[in-house]
Amino acid sequence: MVACVHSAQIVGLKTDIIDVEVDTTKGLRSFSIVGLPDKAVEEARDRISAAIKNSGFKSPQKGNKKIIVSLAPANLKKEGSAFDLGIALGYLLANNEIHFNSQERIFAGELALDGRLRPINGALLLTKLAKEKGFTEIYLPAENAVEAALIKNIKIYPCQNLKELVEHLNPPTQPPTTIEKSFDFPTGITPAPTTIINYQKPEYFVDFADVKGQEIAKRGLEIAAAGRHNVAMFGPPGTGKTMLARAFVSIMPPLSIEEVIETTGIHSATGFLTEGLLTYPPFRSPHHTSSYVSLVGGGAWPKPGEITLAHRGVLFLETVPQK
Repeated sequence: MVACVHSAQIVGLKTDIIDVEVDTTKGLRSFSIVGLPDKAVEEARDRISAAIKNSGFKSPQKGNKKIIVSLAPANLKKEGSAFDLGIALGYLLANNEIHFNSQERIFAGELALDGRLRPINGALLLTKLAKEKGFTEIYLPAENAVEAALIKNIKIYPCQNLKELVEHLNPPTQPPTTIEKSFDFPTGITPAPTTIINYQKPEYFVDFADVKGQEIAKRGLEIAAAGRHNVAMFGPPGTGKTMLARAFVSIMPPLSIEEVIETTGIHSATGFLTEGLLTYPPFRSPHHTSSYVSLVGGGAWPKPGEITLAHRGVLFLETVPQK
């Protein structure tokens, strides 16, 4: 039987909807993933098999069964571990172990061996894409719910593990007894509320108020902050150029809702979102020996560079090389 669920991926800052098609037939036991998968996607076979088994279902590695997973479109390279959840649900659908309507739903998340869902990068941008493509629900690891819930008019379901999600999509036909209720029988997953942005000003290493003197330089920086202008500072060592540059970000206003979504989405895609949402302009200060790729982005595994990470904030280039 063939089943299809929808997932998504992010490469750099580019997001794509990926259809996960799973076919199961009788034959010599095999589990193959096609559609230009990278090593992380290929290794999903073992993660998914263990997660399904430890969630109370029959392991794909048992019995004579040929399993083919196709990630479409086939000509697009697939990267990352966000397909784990979609592949697992697709297999359970194809194997007639569960039944639910997969239309207008997106599934993304990495599975641990015990069935828990691990957070993924770029959840905010994936949710934004899902809404733009007309999907009404997206299922993500619970740790990604806060950033994803910045996007309105789409239901975000935070999931703890595979078993919880399956019981939400395919609830038991028999209602739980009194004894089962006493053991906290799952009652479904509640959509995450829309995230309220809390503008709490961060503690800066150098605050503008701590700078004594340098009135002309401070006046120039205030004008640059108000008009979002570039600034070039030059002079002999020890005059306070670096201190002023590091204090510059502390006088910039907080980000608007649209800017919070932009900057948070960029840092989420790179895996640098560790302390909640970005509500104030970011500050990036790459070393003067940084490579071209680290500044502008790219690489074998494409990632945004320091210039992109400083979007809506401050990019401080100290001792810029002449060449």
